[in-house]
Amino acid sequence: MKMFFLKSVLFIFCLTLFSCESKKQNPGVKAYEAGVILSFDDAYVDEWAEADQALRKYSWKATFNVCRIDSIGKPQIEKLLEMQKYGHEIAGHGYHHYNAVKFVNKNGMDAYIDQEITPMIASMKKHSFKMTTFAYPYGLRSDALDKALSPKFKIIRGRAFGGELPEKQDSYFNNSKIVFAFDIDNSHIHFSIPYLLELLHYAKQHNKILILCGHKPVRNVTENYQTKIETLEFICRYMKLNDLKFYTLSDLDRLLEHK
Repeated sequence: MKMFFLKSVLFIFCLTLFSCESKKQNPGVKAYEAGVILSFDDAYVDEWAEADQALRKYSWKATFNVCRIDSIGKPQIEKLLEMQKYGHEIAGHGYHHYNAVKFVNKNGMDAYIDQEITPMIASMKKHSFKMTTFAYPYGLRSDALDKALSPKFKIIRGRAFGGELPEKQDSYFNNSKIVFAFDIDNSHIHFSIPYLLELLHYAKQHNKILILCGHKPVRNVTENYQTKIETLEFICRYMKLNDLKFYTLSDLDRLLEHK
């Protein structure tokens, strides 16, 4: 593990030198700063709060997409409100966490909005969360869903399921309100530190905003849907070395407004 970490740090250092050299060779005004969106799904509030404390030394920002808001305890609500006050975004992830595509195919769009979206918006507002963005449960979406939800949210996030070359990867902001995130859970079939570094390096070199998602931050992975805090620290260190900016999903709406 130590040898892997040393090799990774050396790789980051080399990328940093190359990034600086490329920046000198390609001057010019940029539409926005290269950066990363770290987003987390479901309701792992205690683990999110622990990760937040571990990563504040990097002045990080993240988007926490919360589902089942009315099943979360008062201590967890208070933690989310404190994180929102710090500068993180608390966003929507469904009232019941239904698979949107399956639910709509079985029950129709109106039923989905009535049971999954409308009560979520009302409850988030009741708890004083400034929710303007939404992430699909399981990352599953359709054009019809995007069209139906677009009037209700400023940014809507799905997932990029493939492990394509960075230039073909969908997990970069594309000047659209429909965006996609690459999954950094350890159980994800395409996740690896070398591939993650390729994505980060491409964002730096091409002035892109990379969108990432995970679920439950942990020190030691024991099951699916867990993201190692070590991975998050690795991302934050890379960003600090390469002057990448932390964004939230709602920040993308402000970029679209100034497009």
